[in-house]
Amino acid sequence: MDTLRADCSRCFALCCVATAFARSADFALDKPAGRACPNLAADFRCGIHTRLRDEGFPGCTVYDCFGAGQQLSQVTFGGRDWRAEPSLRERMFPALAVMRALHELLWYLREAQGFPAARPVRAKLARAFEETEALTRLDAGELLELDVDAHRGRVNPLVLKASELARAGTRGPDHRGGDLLGKRFRKANLRGASLRGALAIGADFTGADLREADVIGADLRGANLSGADLSTSLFLTQSQVDSATGDKRTLLPPRLEIPRHWGAPA
Repeated sequence: MDTLRADCSRCFALCCVATAFARSADFALDKPAGRACPNLAADFRCGIHTRLRDEGFPGCTVYDCFGAGQQLSQVTFGGRDWRAEPSLRERMFPALAVMRALHELLWYLREAQGFPAARPVRAKLARAFEETEALTRLDAGELLELDVDAHRGRVNPLVLKASELARAGTRGPDHRGGDLLGKRFRKANLRGASLRGALAIGADFTGADLREADVIGADLRGANLSGADLSTSLFLTQSQVDSATGDKRTLLPPRLEIPRHWGAPA
């Protein structure tokens, strides 16, 4: 079992309750943190799961807890749920954000360990993974007291070093943290580029070469990836892919899937 992949059947729909969202193109209504989404059924399933996009909730389809939901539900709280025991809400709901941050770090650390060129820092990556994994086993009170930003600050330079090693032979343009909103990169050579944290909403990457490009934290909502080559992009998540548009020509890493809502090649 991949503990870094969401298993909603083992979670008590925490993302549908603990998180807040505002009426927008991603969500059809406002929902404060701690209040259950009106579409949540008594069995913790979404009542409109197969129609989320049609009903105005595309944001729900791209959310990824990286397995934090089931870890919190089944390990931290031992299978006890917030409906049967309402007193758990005060600790369980805010702990989700902490656990998700830790699981996301674990996902990036695992990815980095798989880069052939990252061999010089692989042992350090493995130790950081073990340390982060140990934090996911803290009890609820300890999780809520954890300075997860400080821990992330210690881990991120190591992940960045792995990225630099992986891109050393194909270093492309640096768009780190850049405003790429709606920019056109049709058939652009972005191999080995840094798109870390870039705001690339609605950007056009049709036919672009994004091999070995570091896309950690890049916002690809509505970006056009039709025919783009992301087969060896670094740190590309399923959530990023799901938030973008593309077609069957788009090349993705083997661990990722072509979203069902993508159209056929033009």
